[in-house]
Amino acid sequence: MAEQGSAASPPASHALPVSEVLAQLAVTEAGLADEEVIRRRAEVGPNQLPQAQPRPWWRRLLAQFNNALLYVLLVAAGITFLLGYATDSVVILGVVVINALVGFIQEGKAEAALRGILAMVVSQALVRRSGRVLQIPVEELVPGDMVLVNAGDRLPADLRLVQARDLRCDESALTGESEPVEKQTEALPAHTMLAERSNCVYMGTRVTYGAGTGVVVATGVSTELGRIGELVSGVQVPVTPLTRQLEEFARWLSVSIVLATALAMLWGVYVAGLAWPDMFRAAVGIAVAAIPEGLPAVVTISLAIGVQRMARSRALVRKLPAVEVLGSVTTICTDKTGTLTRNEMTARSVVTAQASYDCDGEGYAPVGNVSRAGEVPGQLPEVLEHVAAVSLYCNDAEVAEENGQWVLHGDPTEGALHVLARKLGFPKVTQWRRLDLIPFSTESRYMAVLGHDHHGRAMIYLKGAPERVLQFCDRQWRESAAEALDRTFWHDSLAQLAGQGMRVMALAMKEHDANDATLSDDEVDGDMILLGLVGIEDPPRAEARDAIGQCRAAGIQVKMITGDNPRTAAAIGGQLGLDADRVMVGDDLDQLDDEQLREQVLKTAIYARTSPAHKLRLVEALQACGQVVSMTGDGVNDAPALKCANIGVAMGRKGTDAAREASAMVLTDDNFATIVKAVHEGRTVYDNIVKAILFVLPTSLVEASVLMIAILIGAQLPVTPVQILWVNMITAVTLAIALAFEPGEPDIMKRPPRRPGRGLVSGFVLRRILVVGAAGTAVVFWMFASHADSSVEEARTLAVTTLVLIETFYLFSCRRLYAPAWANRAWQGILPALLACSMVLLMQWAFTASTVMQALFDTVSLSLAGWGMACFWALSVVVVVELDKFLVASVRRYRKRHIPLRQAAS
Repeated sequence: MAEQGSAASPPASHALPVSEVLAQLAVTEAGLADEEVIRRRAEVGPNQLPQAQPRPWWRRLLAQFNNALLYVLLVAAGITFLLGYATDSVVILGVVVINALVGFIQEGKAEAALRGILAMVVSQALVRRSGRVLQIPVEELVPGDMVLVNAGDRLPADLRLVQARDLRCDESALTGESEPVEKQTEALPAHTMLAERSNCVYMGTRVTYGAGTGVVVATGVSTELGRIGELVSGVQVPVTPLTRQLEEFARWLSVSIVLATALAMLWGVYVAGLAWPDMFRAAVGIAVAAIPEGLPAVVTISLAIGVQRMARSRALVRKLPAVEVLGSVTTICTDKTGTLTRNEMTARSVVTAQASYDCDGEGYAPVGNVSRAGEVPGQLPEVLEHVAAVSLYCNDAEVAEENGQWVLHGDPTEGALHVLARKLGFPKVTQWRRLDLIPFSTESRYMAVLGHDHHGRAMIYLKGAPERVLQFCDRQWRESAAEALDRTFWHDSLAQLAGQGMRVMALAMKEHDANDATLSDDEVDGDMILLGLVGIEDPPRAEARDAIGQCRAAGIQVKMITGDNPRTAAAIGGQLGLDADRVMVGDDLDQLDDEQLREQVLKTAIYARTSPAHKLRLVEALQACGQVVSMTGDGVNDAPALKCANIGVAMGRKGTDAAREASAMVLTDDNFATIVKAVHEGRTVYDNIVKAILFVLPTSLVEASVLMIAILIGAQLPVTPVQILWVNMITAVTLAIALAFEPGEPDIMKRPPRRPGRGLVSGFVLRRILVVGAAGTAVVFWMFASHADSSVEEARTLAVTTLVLIETFYLFSCRRLYAPAWANRAWQGILPALLACSMVLLMQWAFTASTVMQALFDTVSLSLAGWGMACFWALSVVVVVELDKFLVASVRRYRKRHIPLRQAAS
């Protein structure tokens, strides 16, 4: 329990008897006096969590311009404006503005997870002060206040229970515990974990059953909820791999361009003897040619398209770079309750003395069958009719359809039994009437009801913990009659169900005196007939196992990190295909230092009984091992780890506001399988960015090297600087952007994740830059040199047209990273590329045929033969690229086939 001060909050209140807690807080069960409340409020402050101030809109807008590549673009825009090319400057500035606006819109919501936590806090509380029961705002609670809680209440502070009457609380959002926690008032060992402190209740959790009274031991930031808020606010959001790589790439590119243009200027002036003004203009042309103006636009548009595609797949992205991060994820850490499971208790198995039955269907929807060995009984056995009757009538829960969703009102375990009865055909038209009941309590661990059945008989129906119910039974039901109880059989069946991670309820009944309308504990203690055991679980999502299998095929590790008990976690993990042989609990993690944890974290797939601090530490340990981590979750207890992870993924339907606000992405269908679709889309986005780099850098190299090589060798310029600007203007934001619309390649989910430290310009990209740069530059020089003797204007027009055609045809090679341009499904998604190429070719035709263009750029009209020659030599560059792909693929196939054989032989 969080400490609040020596005078206000006793340490480890769960470890102290109620009398000592009240003594330390100087309060009686009558509550605090008004004067003492005023004094304590002045000492500890209001019972509320701090609210982070959101950034003003103008700061969020300006932050969108803080990007290294945008700086390069702004420099390029300034240079082109100084050269007098206003159109090019407007295009470049348009790219900058589009980038900023898209980011501004996507990050419209503030990144304050504390505001999400605030939404969980109730507004009013019932307290006892000076012997009077008052309703007050929760902000006015102070340590020592006596608070009354009832079913349906959300807890306003951390309380040490003084009284508990059949009290159960849903703490899944705080601890990850999937089942309501039964509460009591006795002291517990000091080392008891948070999820097992049954004598305390916590701010933000919910009472599902019963009532109680508790003394406030922590308020505001001192509560467990407040401590999680402090963890969230102290977590540094990691820089995404793409953002880091783009910044490094922009710095490298800027330095390279500055050095190259400076050397070209010095060479031109002092070696080639060119005039300073001419050389400066040529150097600026080289710089503008080398700057990839279209790349930031492609990155932004690729991410924006990824956002739209993910939204159609029910994944909402709150931060634009998060789209790409999923493509580089190497480990997915996921909560169990509500993420891999439905967070809806479901009866899965019914064991009777004569047979075992399986129950299908999911959650609280009363749809499904109860079958034996895969066959649904034609006529319901009598024992199952009794099981259904007990499940329905010895029950206070209700299930109703609201807005197309089946919603539980009451305790989740009772809800599961209610749905089981509905699947068995109950309620039937009966005259059942409840006469009396013994409510469930943590001490008795059973519930019993007395009523009249449809035959007019008085029946006692009983449900509860198997160990407790077995004490009351001396018979069991078989076929249509009772027989002696086989305790060995029932203990074996109980062990089998519990070993599968199920919560087990036992059901029993017996006839009662029809004239007696009351029920006492003595009347259920003995002579009961055991009907069967019902195994209940929070079932795994049907699609989660397939999704985990796809993650494994894609080289992504999946780790379950839950606050639930180890046995349940192992059972669910095993059903999902995770390695359930090794399960670590929170206490195990506490015994390891950071170095030891890094050694263990990659070996273990399931973690149970973990606290928010444990989850955060596991994410940090994985990141220290070089992993790119996605954390999925839905509870307040997941918020710190969600914020710390490279990408946090929250559940949108059943997730808390705190989890959603701490995450970069929200799944609107709460479906783990949607993460696989998001990973596919993230990889597609990154592929498209790499394709854009494969297009932009080689073509920029050709444009710049045509000028630079001519200057270095003292030759006539094959293309003038103004003509290079023309090529930039029509290709930079047309051809490259078409690649942003490319669909994912067929094998994209069969590749391993890219290495986290891998830069944008890999060896593969560098080789392509050199191949295309060399081939393209040689072809442009050849076209100019072979026609320069007749007319320089015609030669340059042919050279510029060939350069444009090289980029146009090369675009189709870039549509596939490794496969040939004509590979299987090559026509899928080709329309954007065709439209972009058509636009460029139309503008290039106007460049050669229009008299205005001829005057502006010193060009001439080309004959059909000239166009044919330009096409032929431009296609030769594409042939070189495709040959390079073929050679690379052949080498990879050879290594894949022969190197393992050699290693095995050695």
